[in-house]
Amino acid sequence: MNPFFDEAGALLASAAQERGVTIDPPKLDPKIADELLEFSRVVAHTRERRFAPLSTYMAGIAAGSILAKQPQFDVVAYLKAVRDVLETQEGSASSSR
Repeated sequence: MNPFFDEAGALLASAAQERGVTIDPPKLDPKIADELLEFSRVVAHTRERRFAPLSTYMAGIAAGSILAKQPQFDVVAYLKAVRDVLETQEGSASSSR
């Protein structure tokens, strides 16, 4: 996907190993990564910018949980559907700040 993410995955696996847990370096699917970035962008512009990283993390946890149960699940469509809801709520979220 991108050398930075390969390095970050290796670093996460190494840090886990140093703490007694063996994991494979996490890999990003390019299509899912693109949708997560769009998800983060929408949150940053429709809510508070500081919510973007944690809400994206939550979306990633949800996607990972789904894929663990149903590996063929269309995570990109799922994330896009949630993102679309957030975008339609933009006006009400902006007025409540």
